[in-house]
Amino acid sequence: MNSLNELLQELGISKVRLAKYLNVSRQMVYNYLELEDINKWPKEKKILLLKLLDIEDGDEGTISGIKITTDYLMAVESRLNQGVKNSSDMDSYFDMKGLNKEEQTLIADITYLLKEKLLDETKKETNRYAVTYLYHMLQSLDNVPEIKYILGYMSKTTGFINPEEYVFDEDHQFIFESILYSALTLYNNGGPSRSRLTESHKRFVQEIEQKNEEKLSRTQQLNTIKIQALRELGYNQINEQNAAEIFEKIAEIQSRKV
Repeated sequence: MNSLNELLQELGISKVRLAKYLNVSRQMVYNYLELEDINKWPKEKKILLLKLLDIEDGDEGTISGIKITTDYLMAVESRLNQGVKNSSDMDSYFDMKGLNKEEQTLIADITYLLKEKLLDETKKETNRYAVTYLYHMLQSLDNVPEIKYILGYMSKTTGFINPEEYVFDEDHQFIFESILYSALTLYNNGGPSRSRLTESHKRFVQEIEQKNEEKLSRTQQLNTIKIQALRELGYNQINEQNAAEIFEKIAEIQSRKV
């Protein structure tokens, strides 16, 4: 199976794309590739793979003897794209207009992985929380630059990108990664105990609670001003016809309080 793994790597076929082509989970692909002989694969999956690679049989010699040319690479890519229902499946859920092929593939790959995580019965609840937290991070991406640095750091430590790659603010990203590395090194090496960090975590919780209280206070204040604006204009609710007028009135009421 070493020859097959090497061939897939040379062709640039990721485990995610191969899993979608074979219509199995990514973990199942890893399981297949760990088998010592392709003939131990399920027959229908073996046939699909051989069809993709355009070979008659899957013995080690046949696979290792494949010469990768530009024509062969393009032919495999074409067969792979036909077998993977990326765009057709995604178009039924998302409007993909304005996105190039690479961006469409990225969305498809992310969605496939998220679905796989949520369908994993052994980790269903924890994965659901993890995916929810990831959703929260994406929602806050524009307002919290450190989220980008965290994602970049994780991509580097897991070997997906070069550790010297800086696509955001290089100075800030460099400093953040250095601090995060020090903190995680301390954590992984059995650093300070929970008891010693209790006060620090308490301040962490208090700071978040204070921010939430301030946010709630601002929301309540805005609701009060909105109600006042509706009352002064003689409306019961905001709609498309009166929205601009009401927002202008809200701004006016806010200026009175300055």
